[in-house]
Amino acid sequence: MSGQRVAHVRVSSFDQNTDRQLDGVAVDRTFTDKASGKDTARPQLQEMLAYVREGDTLLVHSMDRLARNLEDLRRLVRELNDRGVRVEFVKEALTFDGDGSAMGQLLLSVMGAVAEFERSHILSRQREGIALAKIRGVYRGRARALNDEQAAEVCRRAAAGEKKTALAELFGVSRETVYKALREARSQI
Repeated sequence: MSGQRVAHVRVSSFDQNTDRQLDGVAVDRTFTDKASGKDTARPQLQEMLAYVREGDTLLVHSMDRLARNLEDLRRLVRELNDRGVRVEFVKEALTFDGDGSAMGQLLLSVMGAVAEFERSHILSRQREGIALAKIRGVYRGRARALNDEQAAEVCRRAAAGEKKTALAELFGVSRETVYKALREARSQI
């Protein structure tokens, strides 16, 4: 019996579209993460890793969609291959099935290193662009998660004894955002 064709798709933020990844590729199940690839603690990645079985094929659009650094990429591919799972990177037209070939390891290392370099280069250009925008006075930074009215409401409710975790869920923000609002309110007293 042949295994399933399982896809892992990742974009960095909720407003990005996943349609172009694996478009037209037949799969039995897809796991989609809308999170940064900087670490492997992504919910759908973890679920996919728990789901795949020996004989399955994991399809990923490109290496940088699975991992952002060479160490994580090599580890993930090795762990999957050790479990009998083939890994196919569609964009690069590369398949890794754990045969341990020297050429396969070289290709994985070189292509993974290129993806990691590309990511570092993008971040460097982004930092340069932000610095130039700050000099011109047009950089405003990231929008605040809570406006002033919401932050005041969070502080009022926290002072009344409501749990910070419940407030974070209610306002759709992280607990750290709640704590930041509380710190900022204290610093203004």
